[in-house]
Amino acid sequence: MKYDSFEKIGIGTDIEEIRRFENFQERQFRVFLEKNYTKPELEYCMSKDAPAPHLAARYAGKEAVIKALYSLNVTHIFYPAIEIINNESGVPNVRINSNENENLRIKLSLSHSSSMALAFCIIQKEK
Repeated sequence: MKYDSFEKIGIGTDIEEIRRFENFQERQFRVFLEKNYTKPELEYCMSKDAPAPHLAARYAGKEAVIKALYSLNVTHIFYPAIEIINNESGVPNVRINSNENENLRIKLSLSHSSSMALAFCIIQKEK
């Protein structure tokens, strides 16, 4: 069996406690948001009656993407360069604002309960 194709697939997962996204003091919360989320992400999350689960899910998503990228030796992409926006069907799409995003196919799944947010990412690096 050839394993070469597995070297081109990265996986990452993350889980976050939603309460972490509810208990920030106002100033700390704003700084955290500005450092880690894009404007469209914040607009989406803040449009919800309860933003915390959506903020937590997107943060977990960014963590999962970074972990999947690291497993492919792509190490120069950080939170602000990763944008997670739902398409018209509600499926999260990942956009990476970096030159290193070429030849990457990214699939991301986000979910949350009342207390936890989870993300799972698979990235295929094409030749």
